[in-house]
Amino acid sequence: MTTCARIVSTGMAVPDRIVTNEDLRQWMDTSDEWIRQRTGIEQRHWVRPDEPEGASDLGLRAATAALDEAGWDAQDIDLILFATLSPDIEFPGSGCLLQHKLGLETTPAMDIRNQCSGFLYGLATADAWIRAGMARRILLVGAEVHSTGLDISTRGRAVTVIFGDGAGAACIEASPEPGILATRLHAQGEFAGCLMTEAPASRHWPRIDAQMIAEGRHFPHMEGPTVFKHAVRRLPEVAAEVLEAANVSLDDIDIVVPHQANLRINQFVARALKLDESRVVNNIQRYGNTTAASIPIALHEARQDGRIAPGSTVLFLGFGAGFTWGGAVCRF
Repeated sequence: MTTCARIVSTGMAVPDRIVTNEDLRQWMDTSDEWIRQRTGIEQRHWVRPDEPEGASDLGLRAATAALDEAGWDAQDIDLILFATLSPDIEFPGSGCLLQHKLGLETTPAMDIRNQCSGFLYGLATADAWIRAGMARRILLVGAEVHSTGLDISTRGRAVTVIFGDGAGAACIEASPEPGILATRLHAQGEFAGCLMTEAPASRHWPRIDAQMIAEGRHFPHMEGPTVFKHAVRRLPEVAAEVLEAANVSLDDIDIVVPHQANLRINQFVARALKLDESRVVNNIQRYGNTTAASIPIALHEARQDGRIAPGSTVLFLGFGAGFTWGGAVCRF
């Protein structure tokens, strides 16, 4: 009998500090109208400067919620997959830090550095491990703390207003019935420079210096129009590809859970797929772009409010730095 993989539970966590567009206006030359028109974002959650948290701290809270719903003990986990672009420290990976915080001793932990597509890359990895018989129960976490690495000034406003902190988690287990029906992943490294943080980096000697800091090269850089152009092209493409691989049509999809990069991107993709926006989950208004955490956070909220229920067939889509992008079809 073929072993398949299915998502059995989810969890999420965000810092309790809410940063509104009006708050940002106090720190840089921007406005609520400017931010909403370009991104759709109204607020985001950031960690408190006086109570700093790392990605693994937020990840622990999300993971604990997912484990509780699944009825798993931490010792039941065969593998931890941790998707992040903002690890607690440069190395070792945040997956190892989370493993220790869960009280585990030798459970394998793997970090995935595929930015906004990280959760989908993790989902495909979990599916492959379970289908290969290498694991039966996998904890997949996407967690980010962006706020400690943003240029909170007018110079950095185009990027800073977008990002939020948060974590989402999913428990994935072996099943005789298909849950993860198909996944498809892509990358195009020629566009790596369009969305990146340049320093500190091993290609520099030293890895960071005073000039780099003065020039803001340790802050995220984004060529927004280029990212938008490629996202609205690649997401409909991969949607068609993964639907075909899953042997389902768009009419079979109950709801679409896209990465929350920009509300305008999601609206454009919905139109391209001829979908009513009621069939697309959008919560970027409240959380901003939490990169690897955005899909699991949106998934968790959609399960909580009943938009995703047992029997639902869900299309996941993501696009991000690299460029990387992907899609997945899952039945719940």
